[in-house]
Amino acid sequence: MRFSRLPLIVVVLCCCVAGIAATGSLAAQPAPKFVSPPAKAEVKLGDADVTIDYCAPSIHGRTIFGGLVPYGEVWRTGANAATTLKTGTNLQIGTLAVPAGTYTLYSLPTADGWTLIVNKQTGQWGTVYDKAQDLGRVPMSTGSNSVPVETFVIDFEKTMGSATELHLKWAGVDASVQVNAVK
Repeated sequence: MRFSRLPLIVVVLCCCVAGIAATGSLAAQPAPKFVSPPAKAEVKLGDADVTIDYCAPSIHGRTIFGGLVPYGEVWRTGANAATTLKTGTNLQIGTLAVPAGTYTLYSLPTADGWTLIVNKQTGQWGTVYDKAQDLGRVPMSTGSNSVPVETFVIDFEKTMGSATELHLKWAGVDASVQVNAVK
């Protein structure tokens, strides 16, 4: 009994044609870039470094606060993996004493104000939140941006010596809190 290779050839050709139609070529396509790329905020307070590693989502025409980020629910303060604060010195964030070390930052936005959450659990995905691991919570001042911020930004402003302001900016919101290095 003879077997024909024609059906096999037809299947291979169909797969090639489907691949060309779907991708425009048979060449490997580049890996997609992060939708929310990694970002970093850094400041030197006295002789110590303070860094925040996060992923920066963009608006992409969406309603952010009260929409994508619901009011009254803990937010990962960025995208993807949990936002990480590393400090080489003890800090006073608002009214909260934060010993030198590594922490996760969450926030609790509401229509009336924001709260920054410093959490002792680290290394988790951003949506994994354990309230029992909170080091503490501090209220943030909220203002508005003169122009909506398309891509989420965490930064330090008005840094002088051992003092700075931590800002979370996205869409029309600028939430901030005072940060001081303490001995």
